[in-house]
Amino acid sequence: MTNQYSVGNFIYDPKVYDGLNQQKDDIQFYLQWITSHNLSKVLELCCGTGRITIPLAKSGIQISGYDLNETMLNEAKLKASSNNLTIPFYQGDMRNIELNDKYQMIFIPFNSIHCLYSHNDLFKTLQSIYNHLAKDGYLIIDYFNPSISYISSNQGKAVEIANYMTKDGRSIRINQTMNYEDNTQINRIKWEYYVNDQPYSIESLDMRMFYPQELDYYIESNKFNIVNKYGDYQMNPFTNGSTIQLLICQKK
Repeated sequence: MTNQYSVGNFIYDPKVYDGLNQQKDDIQFYLQWITSHNLSKVLELCCGTGRITIPLAKSGIQISGYDLNETMLNEAKLKASSNNLTIPFYQGDMRNIELNDKYQMIFIPFNSIHCLYSHNDLFKTLQSIYNHLAKDGYLIIDYFNPSISYISSNQGKAVEIANYMTKDGRSIRINQTMNYEDNTQINRIKWEYYVNDQPYSIESLDMRMFYPQELDYYIESNKFNIVNKYGDYQMNPFTNGSTIQLLICQKK
């Protein structure tokens, strides 16, 4: 099993990525949480093109962004500049953060935790985050609640999951095929892209699934307390039918 995050290049085309990811309710959650807890210094891991970073900074939050992908970071920097914002953006692997700073909150949004394939990947990331959190600092992780029924019913099937237009005028359609590995808990996902109704590329998007009791245990075994666990961005309790796991953790 490889511990390298496997994602196709076209997935990281900034305009294609932004066209697909138009979600806003998580932004409102983070804004509410940060302001209600008077947190003045925040680090977003896996910030991508700044979908969350930019609006939080525009709201006056002192936030920095961190991502592995240079192309995505360059787009985030352009967005910040066009909004007259000065945001520190750093390139690096969240398993080994090396910033000479401490933060009151660090968060991993929008399912990015699923790129940590092995226990060692996860534990190194948690230790790295711990070392960069201030005393009593918060860690927030937002990720899928794996649905066994959904995965099994769609196993090996090509399903259209998106059809949209990018800001630069490209028509994008994505067909998804999943092949879940029981032994690794990795969902090997293929996205087949059609651009302007023509086949363009087939991209990998491998994601390690973390089940509710599993990640809760790992978090608490790595010097964090779980303060709350929500099932949506409106902060309703996590239940059997919740589609996401929203973990609020605090440094011990």
